Amino acid sequence: MLEALTDLPPGIVGVRATGTVTKDDYEAVLEPLFARARREGHRVKFVYQFAPEFDHFTPGAAWEDARMGVGALRLLEGCAVVGDVGWIRESVRMVGFLAPCPVRTFGSGELAAAVEWLESLPGGGGTAHRLLPDEGVLVVEVRGELRAQDFDALAATVDPWLESHGELRGLVIHSRKFPGWESLGSLVRHITFVRDHHRKVRHVALVSDSALAGVAPRLAEHFVDAQIEHFEYDALDRAIAWAARPATEGA
Repeated sequence: MLEALTDLPPGIVGVRATGTVTKDDYEAVLEPLFARARREGHRVKFVYQFAPEFDHFTPGAAWEDARMGVGALRLLEGCAVVGDVGWIRESVRMVGFLAPCPVRTFGSGELAAAVEWLESLPGGGGTAHRLLPDEGVLVVEVRGELRAQDFDALAATVDPWLESHGELRGLVIHSRKFPGWESLGSLVRHITFVRDHHRKVRHVALVSDSALAGVAPRLAEHFVDAQIEHFEYDALDRAIAWAARPATEGA
């Protein structure tokens, strides 16, 4: 079974596996943890503890673990796996090499050390975002240098919406100034995100006092299939209202 770990520091969530873990356990315990992070537009630090009493995954649970893991990795700022099961530790090392966030294994008696390690990881990221379901608009608050993980978190929120609704009516980017990218990998991830999503976004509002925002609409028209407008930083509500318009409305 799976049970949520309690008394964890803010920003850290976790589960404990004992006995036989089933698909129902994933759907009842783990999926809601990530669904909440996805809905609220933030990333989490995650600890997965395999107790000495853990026995095995059912085939359904193993499939659910693989399926959920692909999407969940984009929501994580760090992942700690606690336990002494050899094949799990080896699998984590292999996945960790390719993961977009730090991943580390700990022995079964090292839960406190795992939590301490997660607390030591930098958090916050360069953006925060929220999806306004009534308007069909995603609002992105840019706070610092853009990281690859920021675009992974955006995709984790946007992709399920696009699967069920087909398009995003508007994207609103709210920033005092354009902060740049943390690394070349962040720039590549930014380009990939735009490539994968731009045809499904109808309006893009750049809400910023930065000089770059004034010329960005003219530049971006060459790259994205959307109506683009610039608003002053304090005009966020007006920008959201514009982004929420039906695509057929005039400017």
